[in-house]
Amino acid sequence: VQLVESGGGLVQPGGSLRLSCVASGFTFSSYYMNWYRQAPGKERELVAAISNAGGTRNYANSVKGRFTISRDNAKNTVYLQMNSLKPEDTAVYYCNVVREGRTSWGQGTQVTVSS
Repeated sequence: VQLVESGGGLVQPGGSLRLSCVASGFTFSSYYMNWYRQAPGKERELVAAISNAGGTRNYANSVKGRFTISRDNAKNTVYLQMNSLKPEDTAVYYCNVVREGRTSWGQGTQVTVSS
């Protein structure tokens, strides 16, 4: 299993970024996919989740209305569109999948929101 995130960077408050996670090594279309984040000194937290066909999406309260998770099963890719970014969104963002009780993580992509 391999999960490779990209799309992070430095953005000003109020700006937008789109993260991507390309998956390989498993049947992508069969599994929920998740985005987590971890800020310095804080625990890793679930940001958003999407069902295997994309019909169910869940968000942390802190990002509802600003972030959108989506997926393209033909491209084995899950996305996180982040709008109206705030300094408190600064973190390393990770892609995640749980398959038969086994958890896999990507290497993470840094998002920094600062003026």
